[in-house]
Amino acid sequence: MDNNEGRASGSEEADRKRKKGDLGRAEWSWQTSDKRGRLDKENEAKRQKLEKGEEVKAPIYATHFSQEDIENEQRRPKKKVAVLLGYSGTGYKGMQLSATEKTIEGDLFAAFVAAGAISKANAADPKKSSLVRCARTDKGVHAAGNVVSLKLIVEDEDIVQKINAHLSPQIRVWGILVASKSFSSYQMCDSRIYEYLMPSYCFLPPHPSTFLGKKIIEIAEKEGDLEAHKARQAEVANYWEEADAKYIQPVLDTLDEDIREVVKNAIYHEKPEDESFGTEEQSQATEGGADAATKPELTEAELAHRRKIIDAVKAVKAAYNTAKRSYRIPPARVARLQEALDKYLGTKNFYNYTIQKLYKDPSAKRHIKSFKVDPNPIIINGTEWLSLKVHGQSFMMHQIRKMVAMATLIVRCGCDPKRIVDSYGPTKIPIPKAPGLGLLLERPIFNGYSKKAEELGKKPINFEVYATEMNEFKQREIYDRIFREEEETNAFASFFNHIDHFPQEEFLYVTSGGIPAAKPATQPSAATEDAQKGRKSQREALAEIEEESEDEGNLPNNGEEGG
Repeated sequence: MDNNEGRASGSEEADRKRKKGDLGRAEWSWQTSDKRGRLDKENEAKRQKLEKGEEVKAPIYATHFSQEDIENEQRRPKKKVAVLLGYSGTGYKGMQLSATEKTIEGDLFAAFVAAGAISKANAADPKKSSLVRCARTDKGVHAAGNVVSLKLIVEDEDIVQKINAHLSPQIRVWGILVASKSFSSYQMCDSRIYEYLMPSYCFLPPHPSTFLGKKIIEIAEKEGDLEAHKARQAEVANYWEEADAKYIQPVLDTLDEDIREVVKNAIYHEKPEDESFGTEEQSQATEGGADAATKPELTEAELAHRRKIIDAVKAVKAAYNTAKRSYRIPPARVARLQEALDKYLGTKNFYNYTIQKLYKDPSAKRHIKSFKVDPNPIIINGTEWLSLKVHGQSFMMHQIRKMVAMATLIVRCGCDPKRIVDSYGPTKIPIPKAPGLGLLLERPIFNGYSKKAEELGKKPINFEVYATEMNEFKQREIYDRIFREEEETNAFASFFNHIDHFPQEEFLYVTSGGIPAAKPATQPSAATEDAQKGRKSQREALAEIEEESEDEGNLPNNGEEGG
């Protein structure tokens, strides 16, 4: 066993005896007591509010009936079931129930009640139905197949149709299977398969004008690694030179000389030499901000000048997007990506690929069975897309998105794939999470349970039975949404653009300098002391790159993305 994996604790060893490598469910069992404690505190706080006459706001997913309706309802038997479902996460704050936010489980629970699958007496509290999810997915993340277990009233033969009638087209129940009384969709899941879709232009190298683009070459020369770096970037060596000449320069040539350099500097996020277009206005123009063009104190001539710059910046950015979308990744580049993904296989310490976990935390060790990129990209509306599929026992919060981001940075920056192995060590590095837009849970796997279920005369959990409707749903509600949203928002281009332009060392671990290159000088010179005072922390750097809150206050008890 290597040093990164360390020694298993006694409790972990006991869990491993129950099921080798069962890291996700072991973590769940460790936290059961804490979960009960929190629940007791929540109930006590609610009781005290009621005693004081204070209003207790009901969860948005709760359906309320009068006491008379509840008493008059005919009692019907409940059975423990496995509900197989799929959903598009667009517009939802994730899978898990939230008292205040729109979630997949919230809509699903309300549909169960509306269809009569949950009694009126239990319509406001999912705990009474023992609701458990197999895999928690983040805000905006999709699932072609997921499973929840709970007690439902399933006497009606058309109960699936009734439930679906109360759901939006973004959520579909594929089937409901009567399960054993002890069935838990979380505890009894063997593993999970996720897919991540991303445009192939994500693997283009950083533009030579960017901070990261310059540092890659500078550090490679310093480390004596320039020739090896060039070999790793051979298939894209002249891309930006050719793209600039074909797509960018023709646009710049149409601009008046008085704004050409200003526009170039605004695009490259540098301070322009033309002081009439200061840093604030530059930022607004770079973002296409209208405020810079409508300030009341400006003269008509100044307004016209600024509008010209804003329009020109937009035109150049559009040209860059056209250049990126025309890119077609060569097989050699796909092979480099696969070489990087292979470094994730096996049981590794993924504490750098999640949040709120330390290097010595045994629950940070996760097992990856396979991580494959499809060598045959597809082209959608002129943009080439790659499909990556990862199969693992369990995944921590943001783990998959961070794994994808790290592997992509390795390839696009011409970094040695061994850097992924370095990331399992004790040094904390800020790995950003790739856009949630491209992630979807393909399906969870229940081989162990299904075998026992068949022995007991119950149906196994098998998504293949629903393959036809799942594929149609996946294309319409997931794939098409991903392609359409990326085209509208440029989420991937924006994500990597922010990394390329970030003006600190935090992400320089993907250069030839390795992890040490990501640390600032321990004794800065007098000339750089002022700059060091304004430095962003790792956390602030990640927040700026990802442009979204980690929303730690709403993390689930086990802090997992995929269970």
